[in-house]
Amino acid sequence: MKFPRLKFALPLAAGLALSFGMADSAHAVKSGGVLNFVVGSKIPSYDGHIEGTFGMIHPIRPFYSTLIRVNPDNPASPTDFVCDLCEGDLPKGEDGFKKYVFKIRQDVKFHDGTPLTADDIVATFKKIIFPPKGIASARKAFFKMVDSVEATGKYEVTFKLKFPSGSFIPSVAMPFNFVYAKKDLDSHGYTWHKTNINGSGAFSFVQHQPGSFVEGKKYAGYHHKGKPYLDGFKAISAPKMALRLQAIRGDRAAIEFRGFPPKARDDLVKALGDKITVQESDWNCILIATPNQKRKPFDDARVRRALSLALDRWGGSKYLSKIAIVKTVGGVVFPNHPLAATKEELVKIPGFGTDVAANRKEAMRLLKEAGHPNLKIDFNNRGVDQPYKVVGTWLIDQWKQIGVEAEQHVNPSPVFYDKLRKSHDFDVSIDFNCQSVVNPIADVTKYLGSAGNNYGQYEDAKLEEIYSRLLRAGTEAEQRTIMREYEQRAIGEMAHLIPTLWWYKINPHRSYVKGWKIAPSHYLNQHLDNIWLDK
Repeated sequence: MKFPRLKFALPLAAGLALSFGMADSAHAVKSGGVLNFVVGSKIPSYDGHIEGTFGMIHPIRPFYSTLIRVNPDNPASPTDFVCDLCEGDLPKGEDGFKKYVFKIRQDVKFHDGTPLTADDIVATFKKIIFPPKGIASARKAFFKMVDSVEATGKYEVTFKLKFPSGSFIPSVAMPFNFVYAKKDLDSHGYTWHKTNINGSGAFSFVQHQPGSFVEGKKYAGYHHKGKPYLDGFKAISAPKMALRLQAIRGDRAAIEFRGFPPKARDDLVKALGDKITVQESDWNCILIATPNQKRKPFDDARVRRALSLALDRWGGSKYLSKIAIVKTVGGVVFPNHPLAATKEELVKIPGFGTDVAANRKEAMRLLKEAGHPNLKIDFNNRGVDQPYKVVGTWLIDQWKQIGVEAEQHVNPSPVFYDKLRKSHDFDVSIDFNCQSVVNPIADVTKYLGSAGNNYGQYEDAKLEEIYSRLLRAGTEAEQRTIMREYEQRAIGEMAHLIPTLWWYKINPHRSYVKGWKIAPSHYLNQHLDNIWLDK
């Protein structure tokens, strides 16, 4: 089978740096200094293989290396990847794109002094791809194409695929794929990294004061020579947006890597002028309402479709984009990507039509038919200002328009995640599909009941079969056709998950922060080894 390289197109806004200051500087790089940045969420655990929150990735990612990563100088590209722990060019793929051989660097040591070899890479990816029973792996579904991963030399790792897939290399490049030492996994078990850190990244761990900050210092033995430029960093916990804004305005912190809403950006620029640089980008992240199908009546597709039909997404975009970090109406694929639905295709999905009155009339008919015209919902939301609380409040109002009463419980991140992932103590919960590398065929695994990061508690054999065909599709035209079938099933006919709006990333930062470039994800380019301070 001919397997062409996939082509991707990012929206024009991606990577835009506004003229309040240049994103980079032509001046010589300066070494030294400590980068202070603010983080608006708590850390559920340190383990990148199970977590999916910026609250973990921002303070913890700098301690770890990955096999490959997005190009730090071109992070907006979904196809530009470079070696981190491997060396040379990325493998092109052999045996009909079913075999990838990575040469591993021989100059890498973990922070505890242990030399890194192919065995560590293999142990890491086996934990991610083939986790033992009872061990969570949030992105194992991204690697459905992988048959085996083995050390074929002390510094050589070979992945063999069941079938060629354009989503393999982007999946390997995900920033959550922290490389762990095999000896740590063997000695301490597969849950040790939830509370312990031993990486090979640009910074070594100093301390974590829960609720206060995480501190890292420059790792002198870092394998990318001459880096990092910083002496260290401090990730300051600041759950409230007002505190994060005050910290940047008062120069107690230089940046918040996740993003601010439009008004916050405007206020900072008005107050600080050219002392602030603003970078903006479309964002590979969408908030979702997840019904718990183990609770009645949310096992009824009519009820779930009604909840989706109630949402005025097009009107919500105009309103919410002025006050929140959400903007674009879209389906399961990052908007403006070649595999994404056009507006003409979107409006054919229940809940995405532009006739809101007709949508809501149908929603009320479905609820009545299902025997629940006065539905009440126990709604689990996350205690993060942007955009969770804003969008959650909007959802409650939208559902009210069809006679549904939702009682919202706003919980701190650890409690929110416990309810979502473990106890499943909710009728409907805010959820999200926030991915790093723009890799649609892998990203949409979120909608599979079998996915490690799906919390709807359902099985759908038909959707699994559609995805199996999508994963093996060899041309973009074929992928696009099957993607529409998958989308209509997942969020239309069955309404397993209920998408709201895609996010929009706005990063104002102190103009002395140099070297960092925005990406279409708040997970990418967070290793911090390329940042320097022009002070």
